Amino acid sequence: MKNIYLYTLIIALLGCTVLSACKSLKSEEPDEFTVSLRSPSIEIGEVEFQMDTLMGFGGLAKRTAKVLYFPREDAVGLAYRQEYMNYHQFWSREGRHVFIEALKQYNEDYDARNLNRSGGKKAMKKYGSVEGYLVWQQFSFTVQAAANMNVGLGYAFKDRAPYFVIRQGVAEYKDKISRDNNRNSSILNMYLTRAQAAELSALFEQHYLNSLSLPGPGGNTFRSEDVSRDDYQE
Repeated sequence: MKNIYLYTLIIALLGCTVLSACKSLKSEEPDEFTVSLRSPSIEIGEVEFQMDTLMGFGGLAKRTAKVLYFPREDAVGLAYRQEYMNYHQFWSREGRHVFIEALKQYNEDYDARNLNRSGGKKAMKKYGSVEGYLVWQQFSFTVQAAANMNVGLGYAFKDRAPYFVIRQGVAEYKDKISRDNNRNSSILNMYLTRAQAAELSALFEQHYLNSLSLPGPGGNTFRSEDVSRDDYQE
């Protein structure tokens, strides 16, 4: 009888140990990167970039994104509009670091004339990818969708000119109440000249973001009337 009690006690202790270990592992899992538009934010500037025109006809069109910092989530958001849709593309601290390092690699390849004109979609992710968070909505009265998505970093040639590329992947939103509200975002490419990418990289620098406080200062504006491009001769 004593042996039965002993075995029961050992099994119970082992069960508690396993359960405790599982809880410990679960608590060590990184939190999913999300951002609330209702969180306090600081508008830190604007950046310009290029995007494909509607349905891909007509080359590139210039776009402007407001850049906002959300201190609570330590996230930087790019707020812009494309094809009748409003987007908030969010970057975590890790994602911003990857962006800065990717731009350095691109500049090295650019200066060394190592960019491949026929690189295609593979070249658009040459410098890596990060997890981002996307909020998108067509009108204020329509569903506001939000989900994580993959962001590729690379380059592409457009009209014989090279651009640093942010490839915004598909975000899959699943409504908890109605499946009718489920939706996927579009794949979008943001084309940046070296000057435009450098402007964004400066706003991504952590020491600069750490210096901000609510309410924050307005950032510098980078403007140009025509579609920007870099001269590139092999």
